[in-house]
Amino acid sequence: MAISVTPKAAAQIRKALAKRGSGVGLRLDVKTSGCSGYAYALEFADAAAPEDLAFESEGVQLFVAANSLPLLDGTRLDWVREGLNEGFKFDNPNAAATCGCGESFAV
Repeated sequence: MAISVTPKAAAQIRKALAKRGSGVGLRLDVKTSGCSGYAYALEFADAAAPEDLAFESEGVQLFVAANSLPLLDGTRLDWVREGLNEGFKFDNPNAAATCGCGESFAV
């Protein structure tokens, strides 16, 4: 079981944490919503929560709630630029379908 980030995503996470001035990593979670059933949620973590599993990838700490790991296991987070837009992109091997905007997924 693992969650990883690309070097580009890691650089963006480090940059955002430095700009924020605090934090130990990034928390990935799954919420029930979106047009496909589940939506990704990202937030900066100031500390690991009791239910978090911790992963290290490309020098950054990633935290995932244990109950979300089955939906996120094997996910790789990337930072992409598409036209004028840029942001995180999830490469989730558990997703059977995604919505058109890429914000939600189904398993």
